[in-house]
Amino acid sequence: MPKLKVLSASEVIKIFEQFGFMVASQKGSHIKLKRVHAGNNQILTIPFHKELDRGTLRAIVRQATRYIPEAELTPHFYEEQ
Repeated sequence: MPKLKVLSASEVIKIFEQFGFMVASQKGSHIKLKRVHAGNNQILTIPFHKELDRGTLRAIVRQATRYIPEAELTPHFYEEQ
C-alpha cells in the first residue's frame, strides 16, 4: 500500500471541501465538517494541527470511506508509487 502524505489540518479540510463538506463547528482544537447527502448528515472530525500524525490521518481516511469511495480519496491522501 502506498505511503500516506504528510498533511496539515488545513489541507485536509480543503480536500474534504472539494467533496462538499463544510466547517460546521469547532470545539477546542477539533473541527467538525458536515455535509448533507441524500438526506443524511455526514460528519467528520478533524484535529486542527499543523501536521497530522499518520495514524490520525489513516483514521480520518477510514472514517471518510463511509461516505466517499476509497478510490476517490487515495490520490489526495497517499503518495504515488
